[in-house]
Amino acid sequence: MADELTPETPEEEQPKKTHKQRKNGLYPGVSDELAENMRTGWADTELHGLEPIAQAAHTAARRAALSERFPGERLVVPAGRLKTRSNDTEYPFRASTEYAYLTGDQTENGVLVLEPTGETGHTATIYLLPRSDRENGEFWLSGQGELWVGRRHSLTEAEQLLGIPAQDVRELAEALTEAGGPVRAVRGHDAVIESALTDKVTKERDEELRVYLSEARAVKDEFEIGELQKAVDSTVRGFEDVVKVLDKAEATSERYIEGTFFLRARVEGNDVGYGSICAAGSHACTLHWVRNDGDVRSGDLLLLDAGVETHSLYTADVTRTLPINGTYTDIQRKIYDAVYESQEAGIAAVKPGAKFRDFHDASQHVLAEKLVEWGLLEGPVERVLELGLQRRWTLHGTGHMLGMDVHDCAAARTEAYVDGTLEPGMCLTVEPGLYFQADDLTVPEEYRGIGVRIEDDILVTEDGNRNMSAGLPRTSTDVEAWMARLKG
Repeated sequence: MADELTPETPEEEQPKKTHKQRKNGLYPGVSDELAENMRTGWADTELHGLEPIAQAAHTAARRAALSERFPGERLVVPAGRLKTRSNDTEYPFRASTEYAYLTGDQTENGVLVLEPTGETGHTATIYLLPRSDRENGEFWLSGQGELWVGRRHSLTEAEQLLGIPAQDVRELAEALTEAGGPVRAVRGHDAVIESALTDKVTKERDEELRVYLSEARAVKDEFEIGELQKAVDSTVRGFEDVVKVLDKAEATSERYIEGTFFLRARVEGNDVGYGSICAAGSHACTLHWVRNDGDVRSGDLLLLDAGVETHSLYTADVTRTLPINGTYTDIQRKIYDAVYESQEAGIAAVKPGAKFRDFHDASQHVLAEKLVEWGLLEGPVERVLELGLQRRWTLHGTGHMLGMDVHDCAAARTEAYVDGTLEPGMCLTVEPGLYFQADDLTVPEEYRGIGVRIEDDILVTEDGNRNMSAGLPRTSTDVEAWMARLKG
C-alpha cells in the first residue's frame, strides 16, 4: 500500500494551498517545479448527459413525504464520515441508512438539507465534496485525493444522477452555525455537522425525525422490493457456493465458508449485509457466532445465516441448517423437522391485516408443543407459553423487519412495529430456532450441542405472502437432495 502522504486530515479541513506530509514519508516536500508540472496537462473528464439513478423518482417521493411531515423546519440528514480502522487506514465507508434512503447517494461527508420555503414545503440540497482540486494539488497530495482513492463525481454530475441541487459540503458547517429557525437532524453520523447545530437542536425533536424515517421504511416501494429480491437471489447462489466447497471447509475451518459466501456478496453486490454466521457443530447454539474460526466436521450440522447486500444497500437475511456430510442423523432430523413445522406455521400467519406478533406466536406455539411432547417441559402448552418456559431453547423472537438494515425500522414506535398490523409491501423474516447448549444438563445428551434455525425473507402481498427465498429448499428431505445434486 503506497504510503507517501498522510490521509489523516480530512480534505475539507486541509489548508487550501498546503497538504501535510506523512511523518516518515520518503519525499521531504514538493518543489515548485513539480507542483507546476502536476497542475497542467490533464484532459477534461467531466461527464455529460448522465441519466438519473434508478431510484431517483422514489427518493424524491420520500423527501416530499418527509417535507410534509415536518413543515417549516430545517431538516439535516448526514451520510457520515470515514472511521479509522487503525492508524491511517479506514473502514470501508457505508452511508447512513437515512441518508441513502432519501438520496440514493452513498458518498462520505455528504449531507442532505431540506430548507423550509415557508409554512409548508422545502427546497432540498445535497452537500457533497466536489472533485479534488487540480489547482492546489489536493488531487495528488491529499490522502483522500483523486489519485489516491479514486475520482468523485463533480457537483454537476451529482445533480444529474440524484436529481437534487448540489453544493460544496465544505461550506455547510459554517452556514448551519449562522442559520436560524427550528432544526431537526439525524444524529450519530457526523460530529462536525452536529457541532454546528449544537445550540439549535434538541434530542426530542431529533428523535422524532429518526423515528419517522424508521417507520417510513416499513412499507417497501416497487424499487425496494426489486432490490430485496436481487439480494435474496444472490444469497441463494452464495449458499449453493458454500455447499459445493464443504469438503474444503472441513480441511480448514468455518472461515472457508465465510470467505466463500463473501466472494459471492462482493461479486454480485456491495458487501454482506451483516457479519456472516458460519456456525458448525455446537457453535450453532451461539445465536450470533461471527468468529467463524471453528472446525467443520462431518456428522455435525452447519448453521449458515448470511445475506448479500445489493449496491443500493438492501440486504437479504437467510438461514439454513445443513448436515455437513449431506445427511441428517435421526436426532438432527427430529429437531430440524420441528423447527420446519414451526416456521411453516409462522409463514402461514403472515398476511395483510394480521398482527405483526401473529407469526411469532404461531411459531412459538409449535415449538412449545414439541418441547412438551419430548418431555423437556411439563404442559399444558398454554402454561409453557404464558411463562415463556420454551425460551430456554428458543431464545429469540421469530423475525423482524428487513430492508436497508438487516434489522430494519428498528427505531419505530412499538405501537407501529411489534404491536402493529401487517400491510402489503412489508418485508420480514420468519426464523424460528431450537438451540440445545452443549452444557445443558436438563436435556438428554443426544440433544446437546445441536442448534437449528430456518429463516426466510417473506413479503406481505395483497392476498397473503410470498417467500422471496423459496429458491432454497427447506424440508429435511429436500435439503439432502439439494446438497447431493450440488456435490455431484
